[in-house]
Amino acid sequence: MAAPATIDEPARRTRVLAETDVLVVGGGSAGVAASVAAARSGAATMLVERHGALGGLATGGLIVLLLTLDDGAGRQVIRGICQEVTDRIVARGGAFVPPAREWGSQDPAAIERDRRWGLVWGSPPHTVRYSVAYDPEELRFALNEMVTGAGVRLLLHAWACEPIFRTAGASAGSGGRHIDAVAFQGKQGRFAIRAKVVIDATGDGDVFAAAGCAYESEKILPWLWFRMGGVSDVERALDQGGWYFRTVGDGQVLLPWGATEKLGRKIDATDPEDLTFAELECRKLVMQEIDRLRAEVPEFRRAHVCEIARDLGITESRRLRGAYVLTRDDVNRDFDDTIAITGHWTKYGVTYAIPFRSLRTDEVENLLVAGRCISVDHRTHHATKEIPPSMATGEAAGTAAALAVRHGVRLADLPVAELRERLRSAGAIVDRPA
Repeated sequence: MAAPATIDEPARRTRVLAETDVLVVGGGSAGVAASVAAARSGAATMLVERHGALGGLATGGLIVLLLTLDDGAGRQVIRGICQEVTDRIVARGGAFVPPAREWGSQDPAAIERDRRWGLVWGSPPHTVRYSVAYDPEELRFALNEMVTGAGVRLLLHAWACEPIFRTAGASAGSGGRHIDAVAFQGKQGRFAIRAKVVIDATGDGDVFAAAGCAYESEKILPWLWFRMGGVSDVERALDQGGWYFRTVGDGQVLLPWGATEKLGRKIDATDPEDLTFAELECRKLVMQEIDRLRAEVPEFRRAHVCEIARDLGITESRRLRGAYVLTRDDVNRDFDDTIAITGHWTKYGVTYAIPFRSLRTDEVENLLVAGRCISVDHRTHHATKEIPPSMATGEAAGTAAALAVRHGVRLADLPVAELRERLRSAGAIVDRPA
C-alpha cells in the first residue's frame, strides 16, 4: 500500500488567548460538572465547548434520561452536582422522577408507569429505580446557570486541536510530560489556552489521544434520537407497545435509537468519513420511521417532528488506558481512592466504585479525564458512560484539579483522602451504601 500523501507545514506562532488554573475541554455533562466543581473549589476555570450549547448528548443528543442515580435496590449512589441539576429541573416542572418512597419497590403499576417513561431496562424482575426523564432545554438552562453562577469562563464554538507540552528542561519535578497549553481552532483562527491542569471531557478522548496517551477504542452502531408532538393519545399509542416513550410535554413522545439495526455496519466515531455516512443514513432512517408511524399507528397520523437530535448517539469510541483500568471483575469492589459510585442501568444491585486512578494517566502529569472516556474496560463502560456517573466523575476531576493547583502538586501526588472528604462535603457520594 502506498504511503499517504503529506504536506510540510511551516513552523507557526500561536496566540495565547488566556491563562487559567483549570482548563476543561468539552461542555457535555461531565465537562460542566468538572468546571463547576473546580470553580467552586476556588480555581480559576475555563470551559471550552466546540458547539454553541452545553450538555452534549444529554441535550443535543436528546438522551433525555438520567439512568441511573441508584444501585437498583432502592439506594441512591450518585448525588452531588447531578442531584443539584435534577433539583433545578424538577423545580421548574421539567422532569418526571419516581417518588423516593417507591425506589426499590416491585409494585407492577409503578414499574409499568416508569417503563412508559423509558426508565425501566434490563431483565426482570424489575424494581422502581431513581432515574429521571427530563426536558433537554430545561437541562441546558440549568447547566448554563450553574456554569455562569460558579464564575466559570465559558468559551463556545472552539474546537480543541492538540496539547502543547513544556519544552525540555522547563518541567519541574519528575513523572510524565506536562501540558503547558491546549491549542484550539475557532472562526478567527488558531489560539491557545495555558492551564495548570487540563481535564479531557470531550467524550472521544480528543486531548489524551492527541497527547499520545495509551487508549482502547471500539466501533459502534450509531443512532439518532428524536421527538414527535401532536400524538393524539400518547397512552393509547404506548398501549400498542411501540419503540417510543412518554416525555415531558403534552402529546409528545421520545423515540430512541431510530432503527439502529438497519444501519448495516459499525463505525469508527472518530473517523469523519464514517461519521458522514452515519449522519446521512441515520437521518434517512429517522424519516422512514416517521413515515411508518404516521401510516401504521392511528395516534401518529397527524403527529409532527419536534426535534431530531443534533448529535449522533455515540456513547463509545476511545477509552483511556490510565493508571488503573476498571474492569467488570471490580464489580462491588471498594478502593482506597474511590471518588464516585455508580449503579448499572440494566442490572439490579450492581455497583462500581470508580477509583481516582481511572481518571488520570502516568503519561501526562497534569491531565485528568472525565465522562465516558475514563479508564475502564468495554463491559464496565456500559455502566460508567451514562450521564449521572459522567457528572460524578466530572465533579471529582474538577475538585481534584483545583486541589492540585492549590497544593502545587502533580495529580499522582494528590492527597486522595482530602479529595474524598471535599467531595463528601459538597454532597457527593464516595462510599458504597451499607
